[in-house]
Amino acid sequence: MDAIRLSERLQSLAVVFLLRARHLRQRIVNIYRSFRTADGRVRLRLSLYERIPHVVTHGASLYRQTFGRRARVVAVVGSFGKTTTARALLAALGLDDSRHTGSNSGTGLADALLRISPHAKHAVIEAAITDKGQMEGHARLLKPNVAVVTSIGSEHMTSLGSLEITRAEKAKMVSAIPASGFVVLNGDDPNVLWMRELSQARVITYGFGESNHVRATDVVENELSGIRFKLHIDGGVYDIRTRLIGRHMVYPILAAATVAYEEGYDLRQAIAALEQLEPTHNRLQPIQLPGLGAWVLLDAYKAALETIEAALDALSKLSAKRRIVILGPVEEPPGSQGPIYKALGVRLAEIADSVVFVGGKKAFNSLRAGAISAGASRDALMNMRTDPHAIARTLENMGLRAGDIILIKGRSTQHLERVALILAGRTVTCVADYCLRRHDCATCPLLREKI
Repeated sequence: MDAIRLSERLQSLAVVFLLRARHLRQRIVNIYRSFRTADGRVRLRLSLYERIPHVVTHGASLYRQTFGRRARVVAVVGSFGKTTTARALLAALGLDDSRHTGSNSGTGLADALLRISPHAKHAVIEAAITDKGQMEGHARLLKPNVAVVTSIGSEHMTSLGSLEITRAEKAKMVSAIPASGFVVLNGDDPNVLWMRELSQARVITYGFGESNHVRATDVVENELSGIRFKLHIDGGVYDIRTRLIGRHMVYPILAAATVAYEEGYDLRQAIAALEQLEPTHNRLQPIQLPGLGAWVLLDAYKAALETIEAALDALSKLSAKRRIVILGPVEEPPGSQGPIYKALGVRLAEIADSVVFVGGKKAFNSLRAGAISAGASRDALMNMRTDPHAIARTLENMGLRAGDIILIKGRSTQHLERVALILAGRTVTCVADYCLRRHDCATCPLLREKI
């Protein structure tokens, strides 16, 4: 009997050992695959930093006060638009866009400081928060000379509770700017404009409103090649043709031009650089599907209500034979979900020929009720789960052709980017319904793994 028990015990240990060995092997393979991409190397470095956060943060703080003290740091804060604004600033200031990792909190900020060259004239760092008190710590660490505030929205309604609290927290970066610096505020957003009273530094506003110091007029946004507009700054008027899509993408260009001008850069050179700026990955990024002539407008990084409305506005302005929308649930909806989804349904009926909602049935029913009330056909709306292959097949069955534009808009955890990759001919075996990995799917080492 003892021999039988010993044998069973040894078999169990062998199974555990094999499973752990297999898991370890997979982790080593994933690390190796990550090292093969620039994004993967950044993620691995940040993962290492997260194991020793206090050491890295203290080291970065010391570096900022010594080797990094020459650089004028431009801090970018706000609910939406931070990454594109940061990239626009890098372009306008003649800095290397590849050095921007997009990691904007925790040890990611420390990493950004440590990447500043001792001889750098400027550095651009975006800073995000998830809870109260964090922005004050970010400001102490970064010691910024300039702050750019993009917007205040519903992104943190769960953790912060209200727009008033959100703006008060974000404003901590504005309050940290010394009198020798300046603050650049979105003058069209009342919750951002509210911050001007909290700054000891000079305040410059940008936007479409006539009261802004820097503004845009004559916007043309019906082309997939990008938006065009006139920039008004300090009495001068400049024609700008960008590669970005959507009226809301004018704001990052205005903010970047403002900072470049105030910092003494040649404005025409800054504008030329901004005109070459490519759309940020997964933020209204146009992708032409091979052999079809159809386009995907990929915007699957966030799904706050404001970003959904902005994406739909952009889609509505583009010339297209058919507009198809793949839409995930609203993140942190600012209010009762039924009315929100019903209003979205009405908006979709005005814009889209077909809609695939990738979310819960209750939300879909409200969405469909709103769309049908606005004249949409019941057959034009479908409800599906997060299965990228099934969604891609549904699109293919629609007979995609030249002139079609497919907007893909969803939560980052859904990773609907995989649908675009499948349509573009990439091999995708990952079918996870929910994933917290911050990798872009195109560079994720698990893209071809079965999960």
